[in-house]
Amino acid sequence: MPKVVLAFPEGKHKVLTMSYDDGRAADRKLVEIFNQYGIKGTFHINSGLLGEGDRIPQEEVAELYEGYEVSAHTVTHPTIARSPKEQIIEEIMEDRKGLENIVGYTVRGLSYPNGSYNQLIKEILPYLGIEYARTVHSTGNFSIPDDLLEWNPTCHHNRNLQNLAEEFVQLHKKQYLYMMYVWGHSYEFDNDQNWNVIENFCQYIGRRDDIWYATNLEIVDYMKAFQALKFAADSRFVYNPTATTVWLDVNGHHVKVGAGQQVFLK
Repeated sequence: MPKVVLAFPEGKHKVLTMSYDDGRAADRKLVEIFNQYGIKGTFHINSGLLGEGDRIPQEEVAELYEGYEVSAHTVTHPTIARSPKEQIIEEIMEDRKGLENIVGYTVRGLSYPNGSYNQLIKEILPYLGIEYARTVHSTGNFSIPDDLLEWNPTCHHNRNLQNLAEEFVQLHKKQYLYMMYVWGHSYEFDNDQNWNVIENFCQYIGRRDDIWYATNLEIVDYMKAFQALKFAADSRFVYNPTATTVWLDVNGHHVKVGAGQQVFLK
């Protein structure tokens, strides 16, 4: 029986993803930096607040965030753990509807506004079409989440970012999968006058051959595609019923299992 384990695209064993909230004007500069260094990520936006104050106006959203993921953050940013379930449902569903009308694809992720959530909210989310939700509880490690509706990031960008980046880059044991997940608000760089923090980070960690740069949802879809693979009882072949190509490590060799393909594993 071949020894089969999941790999990231192209056989990589590390993934980096970024997560930024609120859709404020400083996102323009942050997107420029990400584009310069090949960084990918997700922007969680309140559809009901677009254009207010220094928030990105609705007509700019689709173009600004093209190539990234636009995700939900509720319509008006309430502390939803204190809200009745009727309001929770409306805040999330109306945010999805508003954002989907702008970007033209299904919005399936969420970052909890004010970091607020509870067990009831987690139980409601799948019925609202939400497949993952990010917290503000930083772990300081590079683990893959067990619970996608309580997705804890590695760190906020103001908390030991460069040291964690250097640790992440040096990880070399390919029997493990590693994820670095950074979150924050772009306006904090203006407030703290420390744009150099994110620029230095992106310059250091960007465009590396052994790192997959992905949005939050790309990671979720990839992990779910792996779980959907249909393996033979003795693992000698596998069928991929999904639309996502999945990479495997088979006896130390990388194997690509294309969408809709059946592949024999030696």
